[in-house]
Amino acid sequence: MKPLRRLWAVVTKELRQIRRDRISLAMIVAIPVIDLLLFGYAINFNPRDLDAVVVDQANTAASRAAVMDMRATGVIEITGIAASPQQAMDRLRRGEISVGIVVPPDFERRLADGRAAIQVMVDGTDTVVQAAATQLAQLPLSSGGGQAARTPPRIEVVSFYNPERRSAVSIVPGLIGIILTMTMTMFTAMAVVRERERGNMELLIATPLSRAELMIGKVLPYAVIGLVQTTLILALGIWMFDVPLRGRLLDVYVAALLLILANLAMGLLISTRARTQFQAIQITMFVFLPSILISGFMFPFAGMPEVVQWGAEVLPMTHFLRLVRGVMLRGAGLAELWPGVAALLVFTSVTMGAAILRFRKRLD
Repeated sequence: MKPLRRLWAVVTKELRQIRRDRISLAMIVAIPVIDLLLFGYAINFNPRDLDAVVVDQANTAASRAAVMDMRATGVIEITGIAASPQQAMDRLRRGEISVGIVVPPDFERRLADGRAAIQVMVDGTDTVVQAAATQLAQLPLSSGGGQAARTPPRIEVVSFYNPERRSAVSIVPGLIGIILTMTMTMFTAMAVVRERERGNMELLIATPLSRAELMIGKVLPYAVIGLVQTTLILALGIWMFDVPLRGRLLDVYVAALLLILANLAMGLLISTRARTQFQAIQITMFVFLPSILISGFMFPFAGMPEVVQWGAEVLPMTHFLRLVRGVMLRGAGLAELWPGVAALLVFTSVTMGAAILRFRKRLD
């Protein structure tokens, strides 16, 4: 019986320890609930309401009826009109839309000849979205005008930026963000907490350094490490998987640096809440999971409910994914992708400011 009593004493001690550790207790409940909600509610392999613009150069009743037939499938949601195919292509390159629908000016004549076709331009940087949009090719369209003898128009789907549908093309750029999110956030949070555990933080605060200088100085070396990781992933992705680099290499590094700074600021904020390195890892994983699941890296962003999309807009990974795919795969410049740049800068500024304020509050 004595071994059982000793065993029970250890079990009781661990249960009390978990009960006192509010972060661990919250993780025990929060992680399964969040995963269940994300996988059961937010994640959808059949994206709907893909943003689309229409270039209706015919502007006839038959062309409008054909476009409405396509919209009725629920796969696309018409969000605007473009004056020319080039305008639609520009919006596709900037990532503003996923689909461009082009109706030729001689649509009526071709419809009478039985040779009418509507071109659907698809952004192939997301293979799941690409597959969903190609479903439109099997859609039976009405011939329009009430003339049953006319042959219905065909739908010709043209995939840009990844016509071979190679998954590595869309995954490798996103992997830069995933690896930087995990390593930068965790390394920074653990580094600061480690200094506190060893008693070194109070010694550093006693120096003439301001708290802002101290925190920024602690994380800058990790920014260099993040750029090294970016270089390694880029080199291997281009060499081993033939991932294209259609934009400027400098823009890729600037986008990566913006994500690195955002994640370092997030790591600092986590370090002001965590008391041990284990807690820092726990909180980091709590942030890391949504970055994988709802940023658009693994599952299509367009397939998620609107409320989940709003939550995803808070994550730096969501905006970095748009930047890196836009630069590497679509050849866009950062100036064209300025909303993502602005979002990362705002996130970094707010998070870093909150981290510095909490840091002062905890150690004064």
